[in-house]
Amino acid sequence: MRPVVMPGTVVGELTDALARETGIGKVPVIAVAGHDTASAVAAVPASDREFAYLSSGTWSLMGIETEEPIISEESFLHNFTNEGGIDGTTRFLKNITGMWLLEQCRKEWEKAGRDYSYPAIVKMAERATPFRCFVNPDDPRFANPPSMTEAIRAYCRETGQPEPKEDDEFIRCIFESLAFRYKEVLALLSGIAPFPIRRLHVIGGGSMNNLLNQFTANVINMPVVAGPSEATAIGNCMVQARAAGLVADRWEMRRLINSFLSPAVFLPEGNGEWEEAFKKYQSITSKK
Repeated sequence: MRPVVMPGTVVGELTDALARETGIGKVPVIAVAGHDTASAVAAVPASDREFAYLSSGTWSLMGIETEEPIISEESFLHNFTNEGGIDGTTRFLKNITGMWLLEQCRKEWEKAGRDYSYPAIVKMAERATPFRCFVNPDDPRFANPPSMTEAIRAYCRETGQPEPKEDDEFIRCIFESLAFRYKEVLALLSGIAPFPIRRLHVIGGGSMNNLLNQFTANVINMPVVAGPSEATAIGNCMVQARAAGLVADRWEMRRLINSFLSPAVFLPEGNGEWEEAFKKYQSITSKK
């Protein structure tokens, strides 16, 4: 085993065999931030530390970047973790179920001959009745059920809610429930963070879901900054650029990313109705 090194360390050069095979010559081999979420967080286009990030995909990871690990009874009770980041930082975060519920529903619908694109899914959610029913995305029953749609129906039935019947009702339920769960975790995170959190950066594939971004901004009542969607690849490249002396530190990396991406910003809308719906969500999910 080679010695453990920090991200941005030049560990050697490409082997002769690979240099010949690829035709790119003896280029340097650089250790980047690992695993994928560490590289993704390196690409958050933030200007200061007062942000939380949400790496959004099949699974979601919400956290902050700190100079030191946060080890406390509260962080233990709420199942937060400390993972390594660039420049000796710590990624203090919590795992959340992400688009898994939707992806499993899509598989069922595809088998039934209903194959929806993601733009179509967003339009379906837009036209569906709001605040009809909610689930806790992190409920263990949704980990790997035989039928995700039936698991969602059963949850709603057991909590005295109307069951979703049409596909658009399932989608709306999932999107709203995710936004509410993000608010819950962000509140926990804000209570532990050593600095105020003023905005949420959404990165990864889920950052392209503008409807969910807006839902999230509405319920957390703070700006949501979306992108980059390919944060892992961009963070990987920028750490290599820093190792090559092209950028000075992670803040210069982030300024560059922000300047060439111009990420979309979603501001809260209709906060009163979302706050009332969130109270309903909490009342329902506390029954389980």
